[in-house]
Amino acid sequence: MIQDIPGLLDAIRNRFAHVDSCPFQGERIFFENAGGALTLKSVVKTSGFYAAIPDNPGRVNPAGQGMQGVINKAKADLAVFMNATSGQFFAGESGTELLFRMIRTACLNAPKGAKVIGSSIEHPATRSAARRWAGIAGLNYVNVVHDDASGLVTADDYRALMTPDIAVATILHASPVTGMGMDVAAISAAIREISPDCLIIVDGIQHAAHGHLDLEAYNVDGYAISPYKVFSRHGYGIAWISDRLSTQPHDMLIDAPATGWEFGTRDTGSYATVSDVVAYFDWLGGEVSDETHPRKRIEAAGRAIHAYETHLTNTMINGTGNLPGLRDMGRVTILAGADNPAREGLVSITVKGRASEDVVKILNAQGIRTHTRKADHYSGNVLTPLGLPDCIRISMCHYNTAGEVAKLLAAVKELGA
Repeated sequence: MIQDIPGLLDAIRNRFAHVDSCPFQGERIFFENAGGALTLKSVVKTSGFYAAIPDNPGRVNPAGQGMQGVINKAKADLAVFMNATSGQFFAGESGTELLFRMIRTACLNAPKGAKVIGSSIEHPATRSAARRWAGIAGLNYVNVVHDDASGLVTADDYRALMTPDIAVATILHASPVTGMGMDVAAISAAIREISPDCLIIVDGIQHAAHGHLDLEAYNVDGYAISPYKVFSRHGYGIAWISDRLSTQPHDMLIDAPATGWEFGTRDTGSYATVSDVVAYFDWLGGEVSDETHPRKRIEAAGRAIHAYETHLTNTMINGTGNLPGLRDMGRVTILAGADNPAREGLVSITVKGRASEDVVKILNAQGIRTHTRKADHYSGNVLTPLGLPDCIRISMCHYNTAGEVAKLLAAVKELGA
């Protein structure tokens, strides 16, 4: 859809900083979006404006009240963006830090003898937190094993291990290693079939840039994103928690409001840049649809992004023009299979006879930015069962082009793949 509207892709790319060049390298193609997406130019401008203001939000003066209004607006914008009709949003150090806080609170308030369930596909942001705090709270951890071939964990996989005494559950929305998206709504429903009161916490960090978010449909209690992976900047994370999780005893100042989860003075600029991101999705939805309601436009943007990124990954896998796709290069192996409808803008590969780190260096020398994932504490849970020491991650967003994909294919072909 995006590629079919004249001038739209150029208009999209024009809204992002450093879309085709790097201040340190010069011209380059950015296929490292899973490590951190490009930043909206509006975010850069907004960050600079608020960085210069000395006042604290909420103070009884024009600047303090104005900045509090900016924060309130950002939370309202997040509610539209993520379709939240209840609960609260708050900022923290990072998405990982917020996941640890939510999981810690859920585990420490679970009934004695209860269990925690999570899956082997999860990023350590949830997996490490769940195992650590389950142990401290005296809870048993239940591991749902993902399917190595597809890179997925399903509702049926969770359902098979669910018991009524499971009080806390974690779900990964999309894998930063395989690029596969999980059906959060179905997994949540499977959990609640057997343990209706289970506190369910979702890592949405990898998914957020690749398709629309719908907290109302997920029926969960916590959801975290990292805005630097959704076209904003580094230095903070955003979490949503349900009313039920909000009221659980948690770290807070003595005599502070019982449902308060934020610590210290808020960075107004971080919240303001969230509004910039939501405004971008709203704009894009208006370009790809005739919708007039903001939520409907955001949903339309999510569908368009997903469809276009599927077009890009299919081009990379199947080839374009006279260039063979990755599936037809004899020495290339595609993680989670070439034909996987759960894929979200990411293709991870290995090249037989080549260390992944060497391939990434060769591509980088040609101005094609990719990344090595190693079988370490970040990715070993996915790569080790496959017998892989590492892989090459090629991650895209909707501002990438088919021409950029063609250049990558030509470069990989030259490796003798």
